[in-house]
Amino acid sequence: MNYVDLRPKRRSAFRIWLGTQYYTAKRWMEWQTDKKNYAEELTDELLPFKSFAHTTPMLRKLKDVDMWYQHNKAINLRIAVQKLNGVVIKPGETFSYWKLIGKPTKEKGYVEGMVLFYGTFKPGLGGGLCQLSNLIYWMTLHTPLTVTERYRHSFDVFPDARRTQPFGSGATCSYNYLDLQIRNDTNQPFQLLVKVKDDDLVGEWRMAKPPLSTYKVYEKEHMITPAYWGGYLRHNVIHRKVLNKEGIEIDDQYVTENHAIMMYEPLLETSEISG
Repeated sequence: MNYVDLRPKRRSAFRIWLGTQYYTAKRWMEWQTDKKNYAEELTDELLPFKSFAHTTPMLRKLKDVDMWYQHNKAINLRIAVQKLNGVVIKPGETFSYWKLIGKPTKEKGYVEGMVLFYGTFKPGLGGGLCQLSNLIYWMTLHTPLTVTERYRHSFDVFPDARRTQPFGSGATCSYNYLDLQIRNDTNQPFQLLVKVKDDDLVGEWRMAKPPLSTYKVYEKEHMITPAYWGGYLRHNVIHRKVLNKEGIEIDDQYVTENHAIMMYEPLLETSEISG
């Protein structure tokens, strides 16, 4: 990894707009012309066996962030989950986060939420949907499904107050070019369930046959290094242990590595973070 590539780049608003238009069109063309079989079937009929489930709170208090961002995020999540809940990924098919959800628009009911932008945040239509892609990615790491496309923010914006997952274990999203794609390389269908329950985002992967393995995701080589231009960089490597039905470790698999520019002081105390 060339850490120089992480150095913040200043781009004009026009350059950002032009890049967004280009990559959005490029993704749309890929959806029309590539040879992937994209998952499309949504059903209320549940597959019989649970593979993995996880829940995350939607209303998280962040330092210097108004709570209206969180409440609007909940509105956006309630709309988005309706496009994903119950989708079945058959063997050989690929799940595309944005192909299923579609473009967030006012006409669909989406509102302004928090969008991370070059190391800070701003209001953006449909903001907050990264929590849903984060949830799906984290759950997928605990299944035999194959993540074929995933992105991570180049900036580590918020400290680890009450974090329960390793740094870098999520998947950022931006319509439609920063997508989350998952391929089913197994011999059985998988089904994604996602819903909003009270103030929580709830997800689950289900499968047609009983799971043969369980997974434990963990980080290695976590470190914080000074950047030559000032500030700090954060790094780690994500692995997962594969356990058989008896709980015996049968494999230890590399998942990904993360490198990000820290936007806060590394030694900031937890009591100062959430205030």
